[in-house]
Amino acid sequence: MNAIEIRTVDVVQYIKPLREGGSLPGLVKADDEFLYVIKFRGAGQGKKALIAELIGAELARAMGLQVPEIVFMNLDDSFSKTEPDEEIQDLLKFSVGLNLGLHFLSGSIVYDPLVSIADPFTASKVVLLDSMISNIDRTAKNTNLLNWHKELWLIDHGSSFYFHHNWETWQTHLERTFPAIKDHVLLERATELPKAAAEIRAQIDETIIAEIVSKIPEDWLLSESEPLSPKEMRSAYKEFLNTRLAKLEVLVKEAQDAR
Repeated sequence: MNAIEIRTVDVVQYIKPLREGGSLPGLVKADDEFLYVIKFRGAGQGKKALIAELIGAELARAMGLQVPEIVFMNLDDSFSKTEPDEEIQDLLKFSVGLNLGLHFLSGSIVYDPLVSIADPFTASKVVLLDSMISNIDRTAKNTNLLNWHKELWLIDHGSSFYFHHNWETWQTHLERTFPAIKDHVLLERATELPKAAAEIRAQIDETIIAEIVSKIPEDWLLSESEPLSPKEMRSAYKEFLNTRLAKLEVLVKEAQDAR
């Protein structure tokens, strides 16, 4: 795997809110002239959703899955002053600083489990990725998948790593599996789980996990209300993922049983 490089861009135009998501992501233009879907630090789950998005997406990319490019997005305070909608005005105001963006896939189609494309091997890898990151939000109701150029693309990992919403008890999650996999939208198509697990083990190791976690901006880890320091949080994310990687066979069996 190549070294992970995440660019930083400045938001130059707020185009519109994308009301499909509960956290009101927006479509914006950056100073590199590209369009992005921006996830706001001032939204419901705050900076933790951005951390989950970053780790989940880059882990998926390291596994060879298709994910839109992720960028860090600087948002200044000028946008909230010109926004007429009060709800969005507040969101922009509370999101001044560093946010996260995903390259906008123009012309993409939301994945429909009845008609969309997903080959068994890719489906199996996605199922195991979501088991590893405890992603509860890839169901038939909300697939968080797109078909673009006849390929399956993964978006929105912000509901993963739910242990980080209570750092007091995070270590109790190390021994758990992921029973919610039974509701995964791709589970029925995931008929090559052992083969997918073997490839994931060949692609992901402690070094790659450490590099991905190192990309979390320090600012996103700072909080006076948390019992852990940013360094301790990084260690926790690494330990959690390394533990999941070590029990991949258990996650395979759990998914097979759920099928």
